[in-house]
Amino acid sequence: MKAKSNKGLVIGLLVLCFLIALVPLFALKGAEFGGSDDAGRVMVSEVTGTEYEPWFTPVLETLLGGELPGEVESLMFCLQTGLGVGIIAFVMGRLVERKKWTDKQEQGEK
Repeated sequence: MKAKSNKGLVIGLLVLCFLIALVPLFALKGAEFGGSDDAGRVMVSEVTGTEYEPWFTPVLETLLGGELPGEVESLMFCLQTGLGVGIIAFVMGRLVERKKWTDKQEQGEK
């Protein structure tokens, strides 16, 4: 059985991904892209009328005695993302293989 080639679809989806990532950078020149932490801090300050005060400091910042450099923070975020994606992909693969195995077992019984 020959598998159907989806080369055009894959290339089109990759181009679409790049466009989704790049278009906002050029369409919104001069815009400031802030994180959700900054937006939350501003919103809490507006609602309460006082400056936001964090409840605790991050564990790594406490151990190092200061703030993490931006590169280390990005690295930690990427490692966390990679680990999460790896776990999700593993679970999804196991589910697919279990389905194939149960289908094969049912066909063998008939």
